[in-house]
This record gives sequence, C-alpha cells and structure tokens, in this order.
Amino acid sequence: MKKALYSFLLFASFSVQAQDDIVKNIIAEATNNSQLEVLAHELLDVVGPRLTGTPQMKNAADWAMQRYSGWGIKAKIHEFGEWQGWKRGITHIDMVSPRIRTLSGTQLAYSPSTTQGGVTAGLAVIPEVKNKEEFNAWLTTIKGKFVLSSMNQVTGRPDYNWEKFATPESYEKMKKDKSEISRKWNANFRKMGVNRWNIIKTLEEAGAAGILSSNWAGGFGANRIFSAGTKKIPNIDLRVEDYSMLYRMVKSGVGPKIRVVSTSEDLGIVPTFNTLAEIKGVEKPDEYVILSAHFDSWDGATGATDNGTGTIVMMETMRILKALYPNPKRTILVGHWGFEEGGLNGSRAFVEDFPEIVDNAQALFNQDNGTGRVVNISGQGFLNSYEYISKWLSPVPGKIKKHIKTDFPGMPGGGGSDYASFVAAGVPAFSLSSLDWSYGDYTWHTNIDTYDKIIFDDVRSNVILTAILTYMASEDESRASREKRIMPISPRTGKQASWPKKRAPRRGAPID
Repeated sequence: MKKALYSFLLFASFSVQAQDDIVKNIIAEATNNSQLEVLAHELLDVVGPRLTGTPQMKNAADWAMQRYSGWGIKAKIHEFGEWQGWKRGITHIDMVSPRIRTLSGTQLAYSPSTTQGGVTAGLAVIPEVKNKEEFNAWLTTIKGKFVLSSMNQVTGRPDYNWEKFATPESYEKMKKDKSEISRKWNANFRKMGVNRWNIIKTLEEAGAAGILSSNWAGGFGANRIFSAGTKKIPNIDLRVEDYSMLYRMVKSGVGPKIRVVSTSEDLGIVPTFNTLAEIKGVEKPDEYVILSAHFDSWDGATGATDNGTGTIVMMETMRILKALYPNPKRTILVGHWGFEEGGLNGSRAFVEDFPEIVDNAQALFNQDNGTGRVVNISGQGFLNSYEYISKWLSPVPGKIKKHIKTDFPGMPGGGGSDYASFVAAGVPAFSLSSLDWSYGDYTWHTNIDTYDKIIFDDVRSNVILTAILTYMASEDESRASREKRIMPISPRTGKQASWPKKRAPRRGAPID
C-alpha cells in the first residue's frame, strides 16, 4: 500500500513538474522568439486586406497553409458557399472646379467601376423635404450628377478633442448641434419614405452618375468602409474634410465639379471558405480544443486589428504548441473563419458541417476585437465555467492575469463574433476580449486599420494567455461541463430570456 501510494505521489509530482516546464517554455518562446511582427508584415503589408470574394482572401489562405506546413502542421480549406467575386483597382478623385484639388477617398467594397476615362460631373445634396412627393420631384434633377448621400458633420474633431480644449459652454453647444442635426436628418428620411439602406438604390435608379458618402468613425482621418450597394455606378467614401467642403460648396451655390476614376473588376461567383489547421491529439484525438479568429476583413485598409491581430495570435499559438507540445492529449484545431463580416457565416457553416467536432469540443477560445491585451473573459452562461476557466487560468503569469476581469457564469453571447456560433450549439466557447485602444473611433472597419496600429507587447501577452489556456484545456482530465445557467427574467419584457439559437450561415451569392 505504501509503495503504491509512493508511486502515485511520484507520478503526480512528475506531472506537475512537466506542466510547469511546458508553461515556462511557452512563456519563454512567446517572449524571446516571437514571430508576430513577421506574421503581421506578411499578412497585412504583403497579402493585404481579405475582403470576401477577392483574390487577396484566397492569397491569405494560401499563405496561412504554407506557414502551417512549414511548422509541420496539417492545414486544409473548408468550402462552405459562394459569394460575389470582386477585385479592387485604382481610385482617383479630383475636384476640377472651382479650383483643382485631389480629394481623399476610397471606393466602397464591390463598387462598379467608372469608364477608363472616368466621370466628370456636378454635385447634388439631399434636400430637406416636406413629403415623399417633394423628394420624388427632386429625384428628377439628379441625372448625371454625383449625389452627396451622407449627413454633413458639425465638426471634424473627435469628441475627446472638444472635451479637452473647448470651454464647457462650447462643448455642450457642439453636442446639442450634433444631436439636433442628426434628429433632423433622420426625420427627413422618414418624410422621403426611404432609409439609409435603400436610398442608394433609389439614387442609382434616378440616374445619378455616382454616390459620394462619408461614414466618419469619429476619429481624426478615420472613415468606415463597407459595401457600395450599387449595381452600375461607383460609390465613393470621402474623408470628412473633403466631403464637408463639397457639401458647403453645393449648399452655398458655388457648383463644384469633380472627376472620379475608379477601376474594379467583377470576378463572377467564387467560393467562400474557412482555413483550418490541427495538431492531432494522442490520448483523446476525437476531442477538440478550438482556436478561433475570423480571417476576412473589410478592405478600406488592411484589417490589422480586425482581425489581423486575432489571426496572428492563433497562428503563433499553434506554432508554439507544435514546437513545445507536439503530442497534445486532445486535438487542437484552429479555425480561420471566412465571411465573418457578413454574419458569422464561416463559423456557422463549420457548426453545421462538422457536428462530430462540435459535439466533442472541450472548449473554444476566440479573439476578435482589436490589438489590446485581454481584459475580459465571460463564462458565456455556462454554469460551471468558473471551475474550469479558473483552473486553466491558474498558471498564467500574474502580470497578464491581473488585467483580466472575469464574469461567471455570465450571459451567452448571441452575436458579435464567431464564439457565438459555438455558444448557440452548446459549446463552452469564450471571447478573449481586448482593451479598447480607441478601436471604435479609429480602427474598427476603417481606412486606417493598418500594421502601425498594432501594440505588439499586448498581442504577445495574448499569445501567452491563449497558448496556456489551450494547453491546460487539452490536458484537463475532465470534460468541461456544458450545463447552462437558468436564464434571467427580462426587466423589459417580463419574460425569461432564452439561450441563443443556432442560425444558418449564408451560403449563396447575392441575387439581383
């Protein structure tokens, strides 16, 4: 009996020591031999943005698979649907009257091109109307003109700039002016009988030469770049400074003219896909720890913090674990999801197409909201998440762990990023939520979401955190409990909230 007890204690001691050694080695490798800067440069500067349906998305998948192959990790493509193929070209926008000025703008995603020589035309702004009849009458006047379709901003300075430098009275006046103009703009749309989604189609059908918009993010130089929404005419987003200048000129009767040359190519229907890679488990190969980060991006810039940083965190984690933990207890699988920006489509398709993996997933760790160090982890409504998340976090260095606020059991996320696709399927899936770093005002879907915005020290911390969580979840002797919390009563409806339902992915291309 004593001999058996001694053997057990000796084995346990060795196991703890081995665990400590692997954790120490993870920290050392992530700190002293980091590949993050190289991965970010190759993905963001060389491959570039990864808009669904573009050649760059395919190039990114090829690059990731080549990288994984070089690390001895098997990777593959999981096709799940199709989308409109599109290739961005050169865009040049100039004011040619009343003076010459090159304007700063970006052709919106999937926008049709101009002719090779471009389009030169006058401008119109959306008027204030009393009713739909007045609006329809105005539509007859815009044929052959570029229409400024966005609300003109009160100021091109961010709120924090006003708060810091303005007098309290001036700051309050600015906020009231912004609120009032926004209220009038929205009321005018109701009178016109259109909304911000269908007005673009209405202007195109009325014969506009093109659309000018300005989706200001609220920070200096930052505009959000989304889809054009047009079928035959270009849709160009202008920086707030140039947009406001043209708007004032039209309103004052100056009558500016601009020339737009925007080239792009319709590539027809192309596949949508996920890029998957895995390190096969030895003891429990049919159980999975999943790493999760969407691969696609909008293409106003290079998608550095949305979601280049999440992508390179997961790739670097896989590299380190393959080198230091090549024979994991459970299979470690990474999903670089496609078409997340169109509604979590890649991860929802994976949930539908691989039920055996979903049913046997130990845990999923997702990263998708910027370059900052992880500061929040929610239990996502899993009743016993405190027990296993706390256990997996225990060996994480204190200098990383001290910044993380946990919320157990928390509430299940219904959307926002790919972890929600798995939570809906009952998988313990967790969002590693980052410190803000002005994400909303400057880099989320903007024209300045570029390599230089990455805070590599924070991203390195996230690699250490993710690698240790993955290792601990893989080695855990127990399966993570999937028991769900009792959902609370909604104070708004008086009814009990429900667990999010699984939603089908969008697998088909848009239909005209």
